[in-house]
Formats: sequence, structure tokens, C-alpha cells
Amino acid sequence: MNLFTDFDNRIKNVLEGLEIVREKRAELDFGRISVEPPRDQSHGDVATNAAMVLAKPLGLNPRALADLIVEELKKDPQVAEVAVAGPGFINVRLSVAYWQALLAGMIRQGTDYGRGSLGTGRKVNVEYVSANPTGPMHVGHCRGAVVGDALANLLGFAGYAVTKEYYINDAGSQIDVLARSAFLRYREALGEAIGDIPSGLYPGDYLKPVGEALAEEFGTTLRAMPEHQWMPLVKDRTIDAMMAMIREDLAALNVHHDVFYSERSLHAGNGAPIRTAINDLTFKGHVYKGVLPPPKGQLPEDWEDREQTLFRSTEVGDDIDRPLIKSDGSYTYFAADVAYFKDKFDRGFDEMIYVLGADHGGYVKRLEAVARAVSEGKAKLTVLLCQLVKLFRNGEPVKMSKRSGDFVTLRDVVDEVGRDSVRFMMLYRKNSEPLDFDFAKVTEQSKDNPVFYVQYAHARCMSVFRQAAEAFPGLDIGSLDLAASIEGNIADPSELQLLAKLAEYPRVIEGAALAHEPHRIAFYLYDLASAFHAHWNKGKEQPELRFVNDKNRELSIARLGLVNAVASVLKSGLSITGTAAPDEMR
Repeated sequence: MNLFTDFDNRIKNVLEGLEIVREKRAELDFGRISVEPPRDQSHGDVATNAAMVLAKPLGLNPRALADLIVEELKKDPQVAEVAVAGPGFINVRLSVAYWQALLAGMIRQGTDYGRGSLGTGRKVNVEYVSANPTGPMHVGHCRGAVVGDALANLLGFAGYAVTKEYYINDAGSQIDVLARSAFLRYREALGEAIGDIPSGLYPGDYLKPVGEALAEEFGTTLRAMPEHQWMPLVKDRTIDAMMAMIREDLAALNVHHDVFYSERSLHAGNGAPIRTAINDLTFKGHVYKGVLPPPKGQLPEDWEDREQTLFRSTEVGDDIDRPLIKSDGSYTYFAADVAYFKDKFDRGFDEMIYVLGADHGGYVKRLEAVARAVSEGKAKLTVLLCQLVKLFRNGEPVKMSKRSGDFVTLRDVVDEVGRDSVRFMMLYRKNSEPLDFDFAKVTEQSKDNPVFYVQYAHARCMSVFRQAAEAFPGLDIGSLDLAASIEGNIADPSELQLLAKLAEYPRVIEGAALAHEPHRIAFYLYDLASAFHAHWNKGKEQPELRFVNDKNRELSIARLGLVNAVASVLKSGLSITGTAAPDEMR
């Protein structure tokens, strides 16, 4: 149960029962009413702005309306105290019985506590990473991979039908360059001295195994062919090898996609899918023949000082119209983007989310324009931009990787600090803000290392169950009805404070899903871990608060229920971030 949804309903029921509200109900906007935790926990458990929102249209002073609401709320058996604060805020303190019932429900739901129906099964496509298959994943891809994957997990938990997708950029000039680079390594594998890698080709050692595989498969045959013959053969093998490497790198980060969509499929049949998409836009009145004025600054590759087939994107929110077909009849890169979006829309997705690097900021308006034109406003498109990641070790910038040629690979980072540290820390800052990643700090075993602090909280929970088994020989924890043990036992203010933090979880899930901000889950988990560790430390000073009391079996079992709820929420949240919930910390 979502505590805040429950009290939102209770407060609205109170309002519906007030005669003055019933008389003007059609004029009132209940949607502006909020029910949330008060900023200061000492003020209560729940706060609402209902009186302040509705006072003016009702012709009342906010405090006068608040007094009417308070008098009705006092009749609710689940309300222990209720008071008006400031200009008309209403603070509610809940009964201990309500908290105990809420905790029992959490225990019964386990790791499904907080799982919601917000998405109502709406189909969402989350496309992320989508790096050119020209080399290993670098640390810049890492942040987008984690943000996209965690967002997809979050949306799935919130009730959306999510597809995780990777768009393989396997068409275009960069793939020709990749094939030529692999062919050079093929010649090297045959024993030729190739010298320094020519400028413009990919220099990394990662292409050596590709060249060796080509030599083993084809022998010297390829070397005797002209480029137009060996190019498609080398291109296919090299793309396959690069994608196999990328999949391995992503798997090391615990990232797994449902769909790998090839850009080359859009060019099949002489570009039939692209032609179909352009015809669709033409039918809807979004395509015309014209000449674009030269843009300011550096000229883009698809600009021509002659007539082209253009997308009338300015009429659907873009800054300039976009070329679809060049004067020579070939399709632009943007035309493939249009066809790809149309393919997603035709697959039935209600919302498309693109997770891109910050350097793709210029793509946002044109993609939004495509969405409006292709779907006629029926599909929602969201673009999340991930800012740069800077790597440090003890405050000093990290040097580049030799294997990649000119950048730090994702695998370098994962192999050094582990995927849990990488994933959690990539989420411990909003994606739109730059991130400093220090190898030394993310491996510290201290409160200053968020991933350690959160995982340690889960491990501590598990240690409590081991302590209980030792304190009460023969106790079968697995067969205990922990939910039934709560009533009458969990009542200490410190326990209720921890329980209040657990009660925020469904609300955090909904808010993070609506805002497309998975970093909120990481922040919440740190706060929950902090509340749990604080309560644990109180037990050192006040033995009566300890989770396991070998002189009071019944109370200990009830407190195991509280620990179980903490562990379940930690495990649930860590699962959304793609991070493990360890039973022990070594």
C-alpha cells in the first residue's frame, strides 16, 4: 500500500463530505492537492496543502478551511494527531496501529512492495548505448548504458511494458573505415609489415584478433581481391566481431538488451523502409522540394546549395527544415532516423525514450519533430542527455588505455572496481550533471562510498537473521509469519522513524518513473541505509532497541519483520539500479 495515496484518498473523502465543498465541487481542482512527507519529521508523518489550494475558490480563509478538515480527520481512527501549521498546512501524525498494519503489508509483499500500476501496461521503448560498432565501449558509453538500463528497470517496476533496445549504427562511412582498418590487420596477420596505422583508420589493438580470424578463414584470398569485392565480406565479419565484443562489455556491466536493431536493415531493398517512411510523411503534408539557406557556423554534411527533398520540420517544432533526400537521390542520415522512429511507432510503442550523450543535444528538437509528424502527436518522445564522466584516481586524472588506442574503455573501469561500484556511482548524480568518478573513492569501505554504504546495510540485515538463529536455537526463520508478529510490538519512535522511510518507497518509485530520473532510487537507497545504520547504532547505546534480544523471543521476531522489510526494499531498489544485494561484505 502507498501511504500517501491512501491519505490522499482519505483527505479527498473528507473534503467531499464538507457541505461547502459539495456546493462548489465543479469549480474545484483536486488535482493540485498534494500529500507528502513534511519537511521536518517532528511535525508529523503526512502533510497536505488541501486547505491552501481550495480556500480561494471556496471564498474561505485557508486556516478556516484547514480547521474544518482537521475536525473531520480527528474522527479517523488511524489518525493520532492532526494540526494546522503556518498559513494553512495540515500535519497528520498516524496511529501506531496504522504503522504496524503498513509494516505487515510490506512484509507480505516482500520485494514487490512499491511495485505499481502507474504505467498501466503502456509500451515503452528505451533505446540506450547505441554506440557505433567500431571498437570497444568507452567510459562515455558507460553512463548512458547504466542510466538507460536503470530507467528501463524502473519503468518496468512501475507497471510499463518496457523493451530495451540497442540501435546498431552499422551503415555509413565509419563502417567502411572500420572494414579498411580490419583489412590492414588482416594483412598484418598474413605477415606483412604494416608500419604505423595511417591517419583516419582505427588504431586500437582490438582489431588484431579480427585480422587473425580473417586470415584463418580466407587465407590469402582476400588480398587478391579488389576492394569492392573484399569490402562486404570484411565488413560483415568485423561488425559481427565488434558487436560480440560490445555485448561482452555490456554484460560485464550487467546490461542486457531485448532488441539489437540494425541500421543496415533500413537500407535493405534499396532503402525500402526509408522510402516508405518518406512517402508516409509526404502523404501527411510534411515533405516538399526546396533549397535550404546555409546554416550559421560549420556546414553539416547533408547541406547542399541546390534543391533537395526536405522535411517541413519547422511546422512541428524544429528550428530548421531537414533534408531527407540529397540532390543525387541518396538518403541522408536523418532519413534513416525518420524510418527508425516510424518502425518503433509501427511496432506499437506508446513512448520512445532515447538516452544519448550530451554531444547529441542538437538532435533533440529534430527527433521531437519526427515524433509529432510520424505519430501525429499520438506517441510521446523523451530524450535524456548524459553529461561527461571524468575519471580520477586519488584526485589525479586517469591516463588513457593502450588497448583502445585513445580512450578509457568501459571494461577497464569495470575490471578495476567491479560492476556494482560502476553502476551505482553512475546513478549517484543526475544524468544532466557532469560526473567525477574516482577509482579510489568508489572502493572505500566507508559512509562516503554510497554503494558500499547501501550494500553494507543489506548485509547487516542478513547478519541480524544469523544472530537470531544463534540466539534462539531451533528457530526456523523461514517458516515464521513475520507479518503476524508486528502488532503490539513495533512501537518505539526510532523504529517508526525507520518505518516512515520505508513508507516513502512507493512514492519515490512513482516520482522517479514519471520524471524519468533513476538517480532518485540511488539517493533514496542511501537515505534508507543511513536510517537503518542510525537505528543500528542506537542499539549499541540502548540495548532495549536491539533487533535481537535473547530474553524476549516475541519482540525479537517482530523486529525481524522490520529488518525483513528493510532488506526487501534495499534489494528491490538495488535490483532497479542493477546492483547486487550481498548477504555478507568481504
